[in-house]
Order: sequence, then structure tokens, then C-alpha cells
Amino acid sequence: MHIVDRRLNPGGKSLVNRQRFLRRARAYVSQAVRDSLKDRSIKDLAKEGEITIRRDAIHEPTLHRAGKGGNRERVLPGNREFLEGDRIKRPDGGGGAGSQPGEGEDQDDFRFALSREEFLDLFLDDLELPDMAKKKLVSGKIEGVRRAGYSTLGNPSNLSVPRTMQKAMSRRIALRRPSGRDLSRIEEAIAEIEARTTPLADDAVTLERLREERAHIIRRRNLIAYIDPVDLRFRRFEPVPRPVAQAVMFCLMDVSGSMTAHMKDLAKRFFALLHLFLSRCYEHVDVVFIHHTDRAAEVDEDTFFYSTVTGGTLVSSALDKLIEVVKERYSPSDWNIYVAQASDGDTLASDNARVVSLMQDQILPFCQYFAYLEVGREEFASIEAATSTTGLWDAYAPVSDSHRNFAMRKVSHRREIYPVFRELFQRRGVGERTHA
Repeated sequence: MHIVDRRLNPGGKSLVNRQRFLRRARAYVSQAVRDSLKDRSIKDLAKEGEITIRRDAIHEPTLHRAGKGGNRERVLPGNREFLEGDRIKRPDGGGGAGSQPGEGEDQDDFRFALSREEFLDLFLDDLELPDMAKKKLVSGKIEGVRRAGYSTLGNPSNLSVPRTMQKAMSRRIALRRPSGRDLSRIEEAIAEIEARTTPLADDAVTLERLREERAHIIRRRNLIAYIDPVDLRFRRFEPVPRPVAQAVMFCLMDVSGSMTAHMKDLAKRFFALLHLFLSRCYEHVDVVFIHHTDRAAEVDEDTFFYSTVTGGTLVSSALDKLIEVVKERYSPSDWNIYVAQASDGDTLASDNARVVSLMQDQILPFCQYFAYLEVGREEFASIEAATSTTGLWDAYAPVSDSHRNFAMRKVSHRREIYPVFRELFQRRGVGERTHA
């Protein structure tokens, strides 16, 4: 049996070559994707776009003549100076391509377009959520597809060859279609009688009967096709509500007078990365913005990042508001809860005990992950500033040591945001917990 598949090639027939290139230059492409963060706005962070990698990253080895040694014969058109047999002195220094102005091959960087999925896969490669224990699902939110048996009509690309051949065989057996072995047996018997030099008395009658039987077999094989259109079976798919994992991301930020525009920009970039990462891990992600001075309030995104509020700093007010919103709208049994807090670390010393108590007794038990980002002034981003601590940092340090789902980092410059984010969410052993 020979089956010839004449289905058309898919539209993305160059996909194999594209994937092969991404595998070969993966290290360079991944680094270019991470470097593109500084040139992308928050809104365009998850969109497709072009990246630039060095030309030597796509260099392929080639065979060529060695630059030294060997005998060469060349025909140089326009020669008016040398004769056959003259010995020409080799020029000094590297006189290769591109050594003189206006000569050689263009050495510009290589630009490569990535789709949105490819960009995010490379951008968030080797990252993971530290804790996804709660798997509460919400049904009926997103339509998906699932296998729903077979049908007699469908797209040729969905043709099920095994099921089609099974139906064809069942039909041939039910209709008693003569097999090839029956036809071969009849033809061998006819050839044996015709090959006899001394025919027997009843050979003529037997030969006529065999020929009629052979004609009958051929006629039935032609009438009963090997594969009939009624045998075709196509894989069928049907829409079905797909379960959706849901998460909520709480963004807490100090907006007192000590928080500068630079500090808020650092916090915004960290929050954007976290939201992008959670959106890749969960189908449904809610975002709640809570800002605070000595009082906390739930606000929209524009107010959260750009409002001007004056007052002191009470971190416990933001934690109280967080607990209140969770009780009202986000039951820990139904939601995966993630919290990111940004602050310059200035707080009242008398408030620290209550902050630690709220964190350990109420928030961390229902929270999947709590990340505290302490932002500093760019002009103070020195070794001394990095080693100094604030009141809030000192209060959180014991919490970070004793709770696996709490992490804290310091940043003072935009270039530190992505490395810090990777430190918080990179794949690591269960027992590895550090704080800077």
C-alpha cells in the first residue's frame, strides 16, 4: 500500500529555519532582548519589535585560502607594470577588506524581528514564580478548543489517516471485496493450464471457468474501491470553556514628600515587569494600586504614579488597606495573591513593630509572594549608600530571613531594575533565600 500526501504546505513553511536560527544565536538574541528594555516604554514592553545583534553572532564558518604560504596564479586585468615571472612583494600590515575608507564589506549590526510570543519567551526565560500552590480556577471565562471525535467532513489538514484506513478496511470486508491474493491465485491457475504441452480433456472447461472467475474478481475490485469518500474521517474540534487560573497583583507605594520622581519611575518599571510576568503565568490578573503617606487609599494607575500628596509616612496604613481589600474582594482560597511594595525606607520607628506584626501574622499567610523594593536616589548610588540601611529595611530583614515568600532588594538606577527582578524570580533551589 502506498499513500501519497498531496496536502499543501502550511503558510509558515519557513518556521523551521527561523527556529533553527533562534537556537543557534539564542544567547545573543536573549541578551539583545534584555538590553532592549532600556529603549522600550512600559506600554510597548510586551509588543513585538526588532532587536539588534552583532554581525559576528550569526557568523558561519567558511573554507578559504590561507593568507600566507602557497603558490598562486592570478590574472590581473589592466596590468601595465609587471611581466610574467616577476616577484611581487607582499604589502605590509593588514590590507584586508574594510581596512581603507570606502573599502570592504559593510559591518553594520544585524537587525532581527521578533513576534510578541518570541519576545516574551526570551525576555522571561529561566524565570519562575516561587509559589503557585493555590490553583483555584475560574470556569467559563475563556473559550478554548478540544478534541471532539471524528467527522466525515473537514479540513484536509485534519485528515486522520489511521481512522480513514480503518473505515476503508471495514467496508471492504463487509462488502467482500476480493483481495489481491484471490486474483493472483486465479491467474496462477490459468497460467499453469495454458503452459501444459499436452492439455487434459477437461482443461478447456476449467480454463473457461477460471477466466470467468477472474473477470468477476476484477469487476468487483473495480466496483468496490479500496478507499471511498465515505471512508474519510477528519479530526473534529469543538469550542469549550477553558478553566482560567486567576491572580491579583497589589502595588503598594510610598508617595510622601521624600519620594522623588526618579524613585517613582524606578517603582513603575518594577511594577510593569512584575505585571508582565504574572500575565504570562496566569490567564487572568487583576491589579490593585494602593498609595500611602500617613494614610492609605486605593487609587487608579494615573493617580498612583503621578499624584502629588504630602504628609508623613506610615507603612502600616498601606498594609491595613491591603488586608481590607483582600477581605472584601479577593478571598485567599480563590485568588493567587502577589504584592509588590516600593518605598525609600523612611518611616516612623514607632510604626515598625506594627508593620512586622501585620506582615507576619496576617499578610504572608495568605500571600503567594511579597517583594519589597527599596528605591534610592540616583546620585547616592554608591557602595556606601548600598551598604547603609533604613528603618523599614531593618524591620523587614528578620521577616525575609524567616519567610520564604518574602524578598527584598535595593535599586538606585534604572539599569538595576531588570537584574534585581531576575534575582527575585530566577529558578533556584527550594531552600535558597537571600536578601541584599
